[in-house]
Amino acid sequence: MIDLPGAITSRRCSRAGCKEEATWAVNWRNPRIHTPDRVKVWLACEEHRDYLYDYVDARGFPVTNTPAGVAVESVPERGE
Repeated sequence: MIDLPGAITSRRCSRAGCKEEATWAVNWRNPRIHTPDRVKVWLACEEHRDYLYDYVDARGFPVTNTPAGVAVESVPERGE
């Protein structure tokens, strides 16, 4: 079977060097270059969920956490 572009083929945490299974999805976008319906996803284990969320949030990007495997259609502007 051929995977679709953007399909998740691994459930490993996105934090550099981490080999743990991801249980969370950090959904985010850069509003300067992405429309609200463009969602970037980093997978996170329990230990790195807040680290990855804070990394994106500190840059002022809209971000939300969901359980891994739960897709979101958009990431709204901050404060919406």
